Amino acid sequence: MESMKIDRAKLTWLNGGVTHLDGGAMFGVVPRALWSKKYPVNEKNQIELRTDPILLQIDGLNILIDSGIGNEKVTDKQRRNFGIKEESNVASDLSDLNLSLEDINIVCMTHLHFDHACGLTAWKNGELAPTFPNAKIFVQSVEWNEMKHPNIRSANTYWEDNWKPIETNVHTYDNEVEITKGLKMVHTSGHSDGHAIILFEGEEESFIHMADIMPTHAHQNPLWALAFDDYPVTSVHEKQKWMAYGYENSAWYTFYHDAIYRAIKYNAEGQVVDRINKAPSVYNK
Repeated sequence: MESMKIDRAKLTWLNGGVTHLDGGAMFGVVPRALWSKKYPVNEKNQIELRTDPILLQIDGLNILIDSGIGNEKVTDKQRRNFGIKEESNVASDLSDLNLSLEDINIVCMTHLHFDHACGLTAWKNGELAPTFPNAKIFVQSVEWNEMKHPNIRSANTYWEDNWKPIETNVHTYDNEVEITKGLKMVHTSGHSDGHAIILFEGEEESFIHMADIMPTHAHQNPLWALAFDDYPVTSVHEKQKWMAYGYENSAWYTFYHDAIYRAIKYNAEGQVVDRINKAPSVYNK
């Protein structure tokens, strides 16, 4: 597990599983000749995408950013289509940190697509139940509404199994919500209508978790939007805004999906000045 301190916050990346999705879909209209120089791709044109929650320990709270791919939540067909090579080890990683699933106080959900939300529920005695029974789950209100009432397109990624068991644990907000001093969730739309980023502003350092409007370091260019985005032009504008903010404030950018880096810091010109590498994957691709 990789860890780092950013001001008064400690961040630890937990193993939430891994997918392999089509590189063309992940980079939209950008030609493979360009994006493949920045991110590795296999012979099936798939790129490795982690689904690793970040354990954020701050002010006596144990907070998770997103929840991982979960366990036994997908069919064999979905496993093949999404290139799932491993499922969640969040419980065992927490145990290694002398924590349990019951010790999680808050889960900040950037959005509720299956690869972020499957880890919210788990099989217990043959029924699905909250994975983190004592946690408040913060979700943007538009996102929560679409999760419960998906349209013909979003029904493929908003699954009933991921929301019904946790309905009483969910707390919604509109534009933004402060989780604790300096830590807030901010609605951006873009990737999904209710997509949010997470911003931490400490006394000396800060970080921005851009979630899926910048899922990997290779998506730094504001124009490189995903084909999966419901509102790609919004993604572009929001990314441009928050990249400018991060450059100006020397913020760290943290990642849930990136298979190469856990976090990166840029200077005012957008050049990398520091980074935290992810340990190599242990499975065969």
